[in-house]
Amino acid sequence: MAIENEQFEMIMMETMERVDKTISVLNGEYITIRAGRANPHILDKVLVDYYGTPTPINQVGNLSVVEGRCLVIAPWDATMLKVIEKQLLAENLGITPVNDGKVIRLTFPALTEERRRELVKQIKKMAEDSKVAVRNIRRDAMDALKKMKNNKELSEDEHALCEKEVDKVISENVDKIDKLCADKEKDIMSV
Repeated sequence: MAIENEQFEMIMMETMERVDKTISVLNGEYITIRAGRANPHILDKVLVDYYGTPTPINQVGNLSVVEGRCLVIAPWDATMLKVIEKQLLAENLGITPVNDGKVIRLTFPALTEERRRELVKQIKKMAEDSKVAVRNIRRDAMDALKKMKNNKELSEDEHALCEKEVDKVISENVDKIDKLCADKEKDIMSV
């Protein structure tokens, strides 16, 4: 772009940073959705009490996937088995942990067609919420550009060029959200 305006560059940087955060949050939410296969990321938000400190499960033991549908948690400290099991039950993940005295197993059941459709609705809603957030970011950028134009910091032509640049960035990222949603839907619907 031919516009060399520090304020516009700051607006674009802030806009892109906020959009990237929105997409990263959506990615994080998609990772935690289970698609019938064992996924260690489902436990990313689960914190256990490790000697008085809330600690992520992946920092108190090894997480491994066995046979595609079974997640095994092997704590480094055997005394943590009961604590981890109790926390997993409290988190209400929809999977009952099995404690054999050495490791905890989480067996993921195969998803029914009905449950797959519910998950697809859920991911589409998440994608739509992210698109709304991105559009709100666009509106904020456009308001800032309008203020600059009203304060005579941008000419009419520069303002139009800046708006086109913001629209281009936003539409690219909306397409990115649509692609993420389509990929996740494909992942969930594949048996």
